[in-house]
Amino acid sequence: MENQNLELHRITATAIIRRDGKYLILRRNPNKKAFPGRWTVPGGGLDATDYINTPKTNPDAWYFSLTKSLQREIKEETGLEVGDLKYLLDLTFIRPDNVPTITLSYYCDWKSGDVKLNKENIDYKWVTLNEAENYDLIEGILEEIKMVDKIIKGAGHHKVEFNNQ
Repeated sequence: MENQNLELHRITATAIIRRDGKYLILRRNPNKKAFPGRWTVPGGGLDATDYINTPKTNPDAWYFSLTKSLQREIKEETGLEVGDLKYLLDLTFIRPDNVPTITLSYYCDWKSGDVKLNKENIDYKWVTLNEAENYDLIEGILEEIKMVDKIIKGAGHHKVEFNNQ
């Protein structure tokens, strides 16, 4: 990719949702621009409409726009309510349509609801960490689930590193 419009980025967020020792994974619709048909976790992009028509948190800014957007995306994609979103890591990639994308990954516990998919995804599974290894997950998702699993089992967040080896 050449140096074209590298200042323009898409901002997205994802959530690894845990319920009863299992993690929610979704199979993306085959018509999606990025990672069609692959398994992933819920999430989506931040749009200006997620905050522009809402009151500012202070005179100059909107706080928590991304996490509110992620909660909205989770509800739209899965019908679920989740607990507090905890930051895991960030990553950057370039989509097939050459849009640089920054993704902030969070983790949380399921709070309520039953999974009801919208058109963005075609299937879902609640899987253990070991079961997750049998799915065609987008690169990095399995490693993120492993990180969350270690944190949940008592490793401090500061002691858990991303490892794709």
